[in-house]
Amino acid sequence: MPDHLIKIIVKNVLFELSRVTKQIFPFADLDYPDLHLKTPKKNKFQKVRFGNNVLIGKNVKIGTNTIIGSNSIIESNVQIGKNCVFGSGVIIKNSIIKDNVVIQDNSKIGQKGFGFIPKNGKNLKFPHIGKVVIFNNVEIAAGCTIDRGSIDDTVIGENTYLDNQVHIAHNVKIGSNCMIAGQVGFAGSSKIGNNVSIGGQAGISGHLIIGNNVKIGGGSGVVKDVEDDQIVMGYPAVSIKEFLKKNKNQNE
Repeated sequence: MPDHLIKIIVKNVLFELSRVTKQIFPFADLDYPDLHLKTPKKNKFQKVRFGNNVLIGKNVKIGTNTIIGSNSIIESNVQIGKNCVFGSGVIIKNSIIKDNVVIQDNSKIGQKGFGFIPKNGKNLKFPHIGKVVIFNNVEIAAGCTIDRGSIDDTVIGENTYLDNQVHIAHNVKIGSNCMIAGQVGFAGSSKIGNNVSIGGQAGISGHLIIGNNVKIGGGSGVVKDVEDDQIVMGYPAVSIKEFLKKNKNQNE
């Protein structure tokens, strides 16, 4: 630690960070709805196509040739790039979305994450002030939920594809060119490398590091870090060789 820094010694880092954040952002532990939504004005979004009953909040930017499906809501302070296609019933808040992004029906992006601090018999809400950042050429299928970051951002790298009903918790960072099948769940603050493939209904525990080029079998439960270029499967997930050997022994 550099000598010029002032040390602050506390018993519970998360609790004290929560207290300081609430003083700066007093309502960040609640997910208030945007009450200033309006029907988009054609003269403001001349090269954007809207379905029926679309609502837009304040300070929203939408790039040219983007399509927003019916009954979708884009809340305040959202940036959307060019050539994006959003389905019906999509809700977006607290997000920056780059170009050529596809988000299918009923996906929810940018809501407050599941963050609590147990203390003195109570569960204290942890404030969330981060964003969701989605890079170019990402496709998000129907019914996905992507939470905003708490202090940091939740990030999805370019060319990554999410199947239906994938849940991504706060602060998760997913790399580029990843393929994630349906009903996969990511717990908070895990980091996923590039070129990762994950089979359906797999679960990734929180605060893990999954390396590049990793393949995770469907239904697996990943509870520890996985190094680059590994193939893992099972619950808890182990190397594919160990998984096959274990199952062979059980069947003999």
